[in-house]
Amino acid sequence: MRKTLLRGARVLGGEPQDVLIEGETVAGVGSGLSASGAEVVEADGRILLPGLVDLHTHLREPGREDSETVLTGTKAAARGGFTAVHAMANTFPVADTAGVVEQVWRLGRESGYCDVQPVGAVTVGLEGKQLAELGAMHDSAAGVRVFSDDGKCVDDAVIMRRALEYVKAFDGVIAQHAQEPRLTEGAQMNEGVVSAELGLGGWPAVAEESIIARDVLLAAHVGSRVHICHLSTAGSVELVRWAKSKGWQVTAEVTPHHLLLTDELVRSYDPVYKVNPPLRTEADVHALREALADGTIDCVATDHAPHPHEDKDCEWGAAAMGMVGLETALPVLQHTMVDTGLLDWSGIAERMSHRPAAISHLNGQGRPVAAGEPANLLLLDPDYRGRVDPAGFASRSRNTPYEGRELPGRVTHTWLRGRATVVDGKLA
Repeated sequence: MRKTLLRGARVLGGEPQDVLIEGETVAGVGSGLSASGAEVVEADGRILLPGLVDLHTHLREPGREDSETVLTGTKAAARGGFTAVHAMANTFPVADTAGVVEQVWRLGRESGYCDVQPVGAVTVGLEGKQLAELGAMHDSAAGVRVFSDDGKCVDDAVIMRRALEYVKAFDGVIAQHAQEPRLTEGAQMNEGVVSAELGLGGWPAVAEESIIARDVLLAAHVGSRVHICHLSTAGSVELVRWAKSKGWQVTAEVTPHHLLLTDELVRSYDPVYKVNPPLRTEADVHALREALADGTIDCVATDHAPHPHEDKDCEWGAAAMGMVGLETALPVLQHTMVDTGLLDWSGIAERMSHRPAAISHLNGQGRPVAAGEPANLLLLDPDYRGRVDPAGFASRSRNTPYEGRELPGRVTHTWLRGRATVVDGKLA
């Protein structure tokens, strides 16, 4: 049986302890542990966290392997400390049938770098007109519980209601990309002072907030679960806070880039900052950080959106929307939430591992670092400081908004069920 002994690891940022991994399981946590024949990793006070879980990842396969594949995307995930990712449905063909979600699920199993849980489309072809095979996808080998037309909004209220009613039968969840399409026609960035000065079409906050208001009411009406993808405005925070105060089954995520970057960056006209929903204002950023800290926003999700060079190296209006984020998520969270005192490492584990796994009912992930639990773990050096260099990414794409920016923290090791996928910052 494979054995690994971590010496002097700060579990959830606490006092240094030893952690013994035997096979796929954490065998012990304490002081002075030993094990004959174990590989020893000197943690030297680095932070030990449960493996991260991403509810919102674009792996692009099948159909856009020029941007990313399941293999390259899961390598990037492992480098970022993730042991599970949820693969969004906007592939070619769309993941709207049992066959396609099973294909993605099997590709994830073959890659071996992290678990891949497919997200099924809500509607056929993401067209918003007819419900996809929700039950068949749930009953498939992939066991889909999360459904989303991400990239597009389920804007038809009747279709959204039917989807919420359908997934209630197996405690599934509809993850909504909240964007009223009529309010965002031709939108290029956040609607506000900067868009007015630059003369770019605006994406108003109300386009997000109006859909969230409708959908939390629908979820309450049918007694089902709705999850808000990449929430980005202060107004959206207040709507989710209100819905939760009512006891409704509403959860929400925020991306790392919406916790750090603002629409002021668009003044550069660099398409690397073009994303949907768009970068918002400084006031929105602060509201999002506070909402993540107080639990109004449940979790962090990367919305890792890889694009080939030609789709970003062009004029702003023609550029694709999206940013890669798996390999920089934890450093951005350390910078915005831990180093600012808004969250401790236990809070990071809750919002980047425990809660996303609970929302999707992902068994074996998001578990405590304790004896008898699956050994899905990461080791982070919080004292590391370095500039982001996309040339070293495991992802096939390089469209990061952080190139050249100094960020803290570095994942040195990742274990998936006791097997090292990253060692000393390099893929195993």
